[in-house]
Amino acid sequence: MTRLDGSTGLTRIRKNGIEFHAMTPIPAWTEMTVALRDPADGQEVTATGVVVDCRGDRHQGYTVSIVFMALTPQAQARLSLMAYSNLA
Repeated sequence: MTRLDGSTGLTRIRKNGIEFHAMTPIPAWTEMTVALRDPADGQEVTATGVVVDCRGDRHQGYTVSIVFMALTPQAQARLSLMAYSNLA
């Protein structure tokens, strides 16, 4: 199980996924459930997705890209707002 928290370097929020920094590689096609909290209002979005890319090395860490699957319309709207806000 890979756990992401506030110390993990969330680099980008997109309307259909995220990119983040991890110290260990995560294999492509690994399914992950992620909970993101919007600091503006405290609302949380939980989404399940798959790792589509993981690049980097053990010295500097890895940039992991996840694409979310089957988002509800509410989750899609919240992620879109987060992606286009100053959080992105």
